[in-house]
Amino acid sequence: MFEIVYRYDPEHPQAVSPPRDAAEARRRLEDGNRDFAHVFDGVMQSRKGALRRIVPFDPRDLGVSNGGGEPLKQQPFAVVLGCSDARVPTELVFNQWCNELFVVRVAGNVLGSEVLGSIDYAVTQLGNSVKLLVVLAHSGCGAVTAAVDVFLKPAGYLEFAGSHPLRTIIDRIVVVTRGADRALNRVHGGGVTARPGYRRALIETTVALNGALTAFTLKRELRHRQNSPEGIAVFYGVYDLGSRCVHLPGIGERCGGGPVTRLSEPPAGVEAFDALARTLAASERIAHVLAEP
Repeated sequence: MFEIVYRYDPEHPQAVSPPRDAAEARRRLEDGNRDFAHVFDGVMQSRKGALRRIVPFDPRDLGVSNGGGEPLKQQPFAVVLGCSDARVPTELVFNQWCNELFVVRVAGNVLGSEVLGSIDYAVTQLGNSVKLLVVLAHSGCGAVTAAVDVFLKPAGYLEFAGSHPLRTIIDRIVVVTRGADRALNRVHGGGVTARPGYRRALIETTVALNGALTAFTLKRELRHRQNSPEGIAVFYGVYDLGSRCVHLPGIGERCGGGPVTRLSEPPAGVEAFDALARTLAASERIAHVLAEP
């Protein structure tokens, strides 16, 4: 048995200071995901007794107070653009509590005017509390899968003919899929499309590149907005549904056979994107996926 207990002691409240800068905010998210990803390992390995995890919290973050009065001030330290997928609960993934993250969720992490407007509001209207902006993609993304299937079988695009909003999502991701396909062909040769795991490899590569492109676009948008505060950094990562880690598939160190939690900076330009695509395509992870039936 495993229990998660939220605990508040009014006599000895455990106040958590907000991050001082973007680097500390990044570390807090990475540490939080590391805790979330590995806390369940003990549950799977243990067959005796009960495991309990204590999560300290302050009910004032929910607007609960003894005196009533003014509503709670909004003070998130990071803005996270995540996917709408129900399997990726953003606050839980980063092990954060209420009023710590400003979360915007949309299928496929695509940037539309409403999404960009929500992020713009957060970084310009919430004062100096916001230190970091993160794009959180995830493995097995349904929107990316749909775009990949349209790329592989264009006739499938007719399924979205009656929905302009859905077509908009697919159209934006298909552009990234073309780049992922080109990288896989350059690294593994023209016969890669006949490999048994090609479709899945294309999906995984597109997921990572799509997250990187969204983060790159947001960084450019912030740079050109006069009201954007200084010091906000932009990072991205891919949440792996299997390992529960946020990282960049196939890139970076590994610990105990599993990925290490890591948020990455977006590529700086065309050449850097091309290098990222080739690195992903050449990774051990993609090679393994290509061989799978």
